[in-house]
Amino acid sequence: MDQVIALQCVLCGRRYAPAEARYTCPSCGDAGILDVVYDYDVVRARLDRHLLSRNPERTMWRYAPLLPVEDILQGSPLTVGWTPLYRGTRLAEALGLPCLDLWIKDDGRNPSASLKDRASAVALVRAREEQAPVIAAASTGNAASSLACLCASVGQRCIIFVPQTAPPAKVAQLLIFGAQVLLVKGSYDDAFDLCMEACRAYGWYNRNTAVNPYMSEGKKTVALEVCEQLRWEAPDIILVPVGDGCIIGGVGKAVRDLLALGWIERAPRIIGVQSEGSAVLATAWQKGTEEIVPVPPTTLADSISVAQPRDAIKALRAVRDTGGEFVTVSDEEILAAMRLLGQTMGVFAEPAGAASVAGLIKMAGLGKLGADGRIVALVTGNGLKDVASALKAVPEPVRVEPSLEAVRRVLEVGS
Repeated sequence: MDQVIALQCVLCGRRYAPAEARYTCPSCGDAGILDVVYDYDVVRARLDRHLLSRNPERTMWRYAPLLPVEDILQGSPLTVGWTPLYRGTRLAEALGLPCLDLWIKDDGRNPSASLKDRASAVALVRAREEQAPVIAAASTGNAASSLACLCASVGQRCIIFVPQTAPPAKVAQLLIFGAQVLLVKGSYDDAFDLCMEACRAYGWYNRNTAVNPYMSEGKKTVALEVCEQLRWEAPDIILVPVGDGCIIGGVGKAVRDLLALGWIERAPRIIGVQSEGSAVLATAWQKGTEEIVPVPPTTLADSISVAQPRDAIKALRAVRDTGGEFVTVSDEEILAAMRLLGQTMGVFAEPAGAASVAGLIKMAGLGKLGADGRIVALVTGNGLKDVASALKAVPEPVRVEPSLEAVRRVLEVGS
């Protein structure tokens, strides 16, 4: 893994060799989240845009020289990454911005129907390189089902901690994939803390967001793909749903990598979208601080429902360093975005996945998008993960008697 120079603490700036710091900064403790530092000369020697254009590998592993792994063959045989980037012409027209160059990145097309597969793919490789008998994770659902899915594909044991309020569809995924599931009688933060304690006690490989510095490296591949799919012409704006902050931190890391390699000429503005009922990072950004004040979350968007974001610093810096901003949206705006996205583009997003589109709609209404910019919204999870919430976004279907006359009456009322 000679492309990795060091792991650098985001708090104190101290650097460690990968063997010296497995998870967080030894000096700063759990708050000292580490960032992977690359030798870009080594990366350039193994990877360039011309090589990528000829690479038949259509997964996230096409960027392997820019990832902190040695042997991708240790990973899952499932196809993770290279998800579709759809042009959002009809959605732009619905927003009253027909000249907007709008794109939707549908990461609900990954094996477990979530962007989190990208992080789990890296976790699986690293855990197996370390010959770890167990991988553990805490999650509101998506990271857990992602890890369970990929582990099942290679027979790797995993233990999952989820709050008992997790949507049944996500718990069903975990059980189908054969994970050992522990429903925690408490919040996501309670599940996270318990998982951390268990990993320390039993020596399990810890896949948890932020604590494991390699997770944002997997998630950054979504932004690498976006720029490659746009022929290395970076968008003006990337909108990202935000809970713990790991995805948006990964997007920020991708931008830094691409600028350092000279593959894009400018950084897109990164826009973080949070639910009004779980807006700790948006509040910190508005105050101009990196100090986080936890607030109990109240939102139906379970995947971004977090009281204490674990990757806060990387998230805040991704936004600030690119001249971006945070936008907050209500649950009602999220449900409306789910409906509009489905009806204009045929993309079914779970509430958290549609939060980026809700932010897009809000910014359009405030006149913050311009008329003709290039904008990408990340959809991070599929709507089948939370059907109960999806049903709140749409009216009840019409019930009819089994007769053509009944159909005629319905059609006349609707015309």
